[in-house]
Amino acid sequence: MYDYIGDLGSLRPAPGSIKKKKRIGRGRGSGHGDTATRGHKGAKSRSGWKQKVGFEGGQMPLKRRIPKRGFTPLNRTEYNEVKVSDLSRIAGENVDPAEIRKAHIVKGRGPIVLLGTGDIDRAVKISVHRVTKSAQEKITAAGGSIEILPLDPIDRRVKKGPTTRNKKSKVPSIG
Repeated sequence: MYDYIGDLGSLRPAPGSIKKKKRIGRGRGSGHGDTATRGHKGAKSRSGWKQKVGFEGGQMPLKRRIPKRGFTPLNRTEYNEVKVSDLSRIAGENVDPAEIRKAHIVKGRGPIVLLGTGDIDRAVKISVHRVTKSAQEKITAAGGSIEILPLDPIDRRVKKGPTTRNKKSKVPSIG
């Protein structure tokens, strides 16, 4: 039945495809005893030695050779993105940020932007903080309307990770 394979018991990996593991520090007879392939003395032979990430042996590292470009504004507004196709997951014709969060389309606080990805087959009245041109065209073509909400000064803050407070400081950190 399996004439082209031959005897299944004689199958072997291709020569040179399997490399033998180097067992270091197992005595002189192994060839990798004594210094365990680390050479003699010096920082590299000791435990805990680690080269800095990006170190290029004294040559000016790539990170420092390339010029700095641009910056990230500290007071930027980070929007939660909602696609037009996501609106089909919400029942009803009035859609506002509370409904979007209740449907688990976005997590947490922050302003919402409506993107034009996907299609919509029903008319909806949607209230969001920002809308793209393509999304606006798709909503109006389906017979819906869009209301642009003003940005809440508290919601527009950039979300930070958990803050740690210094026990000695008397003024608590904000964040």
